[in-house]
Amino acid sequence: MNLRRDVFQAIADPTRRAILLLVATQSMTAGAIAANFDTARPTVSKHLQILTECELLEQKQNGREVHYHTNAKKMKEIADFIEPFRKMWDDRFNKLEDIMKNYKPTK
Repeated sequence: MNLRRDVFQAIADPTRRAILLLVATQSMTAGAIAANFDTARPTVSKHLQILTECELLEQKQNGREVHYHTNAKKMKEIADFIEPFRKMWDDRFNKLEDIMKNYKPTK
């Protein structure tokens, strides 16, 4: 059975979010990524596997090395999904801010 991992469960993990931030600006090898964490390399490899299965990271073979880089298309899909929720909460907080500006406590 081929189950796809849930992308939102993948990005819920702080280590995986940190990995995404690391490779957002440049492609990196697994070893270079692992050097940024105080965990065992197999643990980082498992995180890379999950991110790759979710299509948030892509692998590119360069000689004997595998470089990881973000999949911009998949990241945009996530951002597009989240955008209406961000707008809704921004609107709610702006309304609350307006109410609080006009609030006068009674004694």
